[in-house]
Amino acid sequence: MSQVHPVANGLRTDHPVPGLPFINDERLPLDNPDAIERTGRNQGAGLWGRTDSLPDGGWVAFTTEPKNPAYAWAVHHHPEHGRTVLLIHDSDLASLHHHWVYGRSGFLYRHGGYWWDGTAWHRPGQVVDRAFERFDPRLVDDAITITAADLLARPGTPDKAWIAKIADFTASKEPLPNWRDHLALWAQRRPQDSRPLDRCVVDLRAPELEPARLVDRAGLAKIANIAPDDLPHPKYGARDLPAPQAEASDGPRWSEPVARDWAEQHHSMHGPKALLAATTTFGTAHPRGLVADHTRLTEIIRHSLEDSRSGKRRFALTGGSHTEETAATLAWWPAVALTEGTDSLFPITALRTTLIEAVLGGLAQDVENAREWRKVEPSLGDIRTDVVKLLDWYIQRDPGATSGLFGEICLLARIRFALPLQEVGRLIRRSLHLDSELDGETIDTLLDLTLPPSAKSTQDG
Repeated sequence: MSQVHPVANGLRTDHPVPGLPFINDERLPLDNPDAIERTGRNQGAGLWGRTDSLPDGGWVAFTTEPKNPAYAWAVHHHPEHGRTVLLIHDSDLASLHHHWVYGRSGFLYRHGGYWWDGTAWHRPGQVVDRAFERFDPRLVDDAITITAADLLARPGTPDKAWIAKIADFTASKEPLPNWRDHLALWAQRRPQDSRPLDRCVVDLRAPELEPARLVDRAGLAKIANIAPDDLPHPKYGARDLPAPQAEASDGPRWSEPVARDWAEQHHSMHGPKALLAATTTFGTAHPRGLVADHTRLTEIIRHSLEDSRSGKRRFALTGGSHTEETAATLAWWPAVALTEGTDSLFPITALRTTLIEAVLGGLAQDVENAREWRKVEPSLGDIRTDVVKLLDWYIQRDPGATSGLFGEICLLARIRFALPLQEVGRLIRRSLHLDSELDGETIDTLLDLTLPPSAKSTQDG
């Protein structure tokens, strides 16, 4: 949602977005989602509409605005918390639809993606929890919900505000400077039976959002412990950065918790590759498994070349001096071909599937044993030694896939067996400590980076 920027509030919204103008939405049949959909759907080239029911009994509806097709209406109806009416860029229609219907991240968004689900405020979703196939929901500390009644306790001046019309509307890049006056006009225009102003959510306040506590790019890099030049480019890589909580004259600003969450996800994605890297004889960094394969093949080829030179081999290789450098050069591409690429000599994708099913097979046996012994919770036995050795082999050759591997194991352990995910995480950690060839510090660092948040115990990183 952080990449979707509403441009106006519908006049009949219950939850106005601060800084945005109010626009006349009287033509929109707000009590009939099917009619909202029909407003744009199949009504002409470039026009579209969509409506969907929500699990809580609410619904969402969208339509391109026929009189100004650069924009679209987005309506969210909650059976308890009322309705949200937004005008958005038509190009954002699909994105907002996805967030409202599938995102599991509330329905009100403020300050670069902070979201409210009707009960509490959460930080922008950034840290992926693959065990639940969603972003890990993280509560905002000491959040205070600001309602329209709170803001209008100091009244605005409705006469200084206006209601925009859709036909000639053009979005502004800057927030309205006298928005409280516009809020007062909105409140004045509401029918008597509208949602009470003290239940119309407008904004949140929290210590982490105080302007003085926000950090710039240098602060974001410091929190992530990476060089500022290694941050995604502000112009070309903006989507790889968290959405800012504010914009200053010299660039974006982020809350420290958002910066920490971004750093956590960044290191989860890139950390395993750096952690499990090694240097080849050519001085280049690659996964330590690939380097080990190259080293071993180099030795095999070197011995073969030495044997051929001494006449111990019937078929001598010809051309060039048979040196360590020659052996390393000859060994490189066979080492790469073992596991790299879709046509690798070893079926690395098939191994991944086999590893997942091997771990789940052990969990299934633990669950069955618990049933036979009539135990409430199964006792999870260690992953078999040979399976751990293959896990080692796989991880060291494709470290970037570690988060996905452990995430799918935890996801299926939850879906198939309803196992407590922290227990599954502890099982993986314990088993690797018992039988992995990796040292204990590397194992702990790797699992702190790659286990899903829901599978980490409180003492984990």
